[in-house]
Amino acid sequence: MADVDKHYDIAFERFPLNIKNYKAYKQLKRIIDSEGFQLIHCHTPVGGVVTRLAALKARKNKTRVIYTAHGFHFYKGASKFNWCVYYPIELLLSFCTDCLITINEEDYVFARKHLHAKDTRLVNGVGYDTDRFYPISPEEKSELRKKYGFSDDEKILIYVAELNENKNQGMLIRALKAVKEQYGEVKLLLAGHDNFNGAYQKLAAELGVDQQIMFLGFCGDTKELVQLSDIGVVSSLREGLPVNVMESLACGLPVVAADNRGHRVLIKNGENGFIVEPNDWDSMARRIIELIDDGEMYKKISASAVESAAPYSKENVIRQLAEIYNGLL
Repeated sequence: MADVDKHYDIAFERFPLNIKNYKAYKQLKRIIDSEGFQLIHCHTPVGGVVTRLAALKARKNKTRVIYTAHGFHFYKGASKFNWCVYYPIELLLSFCTDCLITINEEDYVFARKHLHAKDTRLVNGVGYDTDRFYPISPEEKSELRKKYGFSDDEKILIYVAELNENKNQGMLIRALKAVKEQYGEVKLLLAGHDNFNGAYQKLAAELGVDQQIMFLGFCGDTKELVQLSDIGVVSSLREGLPVNVMESLACGLPVVAADNRGHRVLIKNGENGFIVEPNDWDSMARRIIELIDDGEMYKKISASAVESAAPYSKENVIRQLAEIYNGLL
């Protein structure tokens, strides 16, 4: 909070129509009306809804409002519920948005065609921290592995994300079962808070791979875990532009990813990783095995991964945002 003059804690509920969000709206409106901000930048679906409503009066006094959509909940293949609830809300609120920031091509094209913000921009996500996520030498990796109790011979897969239905870790657990049949010394690190009531731990036990999986829970710092790993694996059904993938690529990890709009932006098939169909754990297992078997291919894809992450650095995103802010002010 070193760069923040004032900090307010305002509680939101995830579902936009929850009555508790009315209290958040009133709190925000008081703050916005009293402070006279020149620029307001809001994030997340609910934060974007409540803040834009609270800023309606302020916009009449020339306050400019930016909303960053971290992946619309309505998208190709989304449920009818999502389209019926989230699309009408975003459509209406787009009329009171001075700049709508999207973070993937699919959302950008849709927003330009179907929404009505004064301006729509495409920005490279929120950026990853280049000071923390970068490749390390084989010697440094070996030392890190000793620190965490891993051997140099083990192949380590990693996914940094909370455990829930959308993140779909069950796909990875099933893929690991197929990989285990060929390679015994493979570990899967799952770093993230469990919001799925132990369902994935139960699945791992049922499939006989619970000894190959480390459920690490919430990890405040995943830098070293990513750096000591060999392959990034991501299974989510829906993503905007995931930072965890950027961080894996930046550390030189090839990434095997389930197909979705956010992963397609970051992963170029056969160049810095592989894209497989959602829930096709057999294909994911085959790609993991290819990367383990073919050392030359692994080195080539690893080098390409580092290069491909560069446009998504925090520094580059800050430059993109500064251009937007300056244009509005």
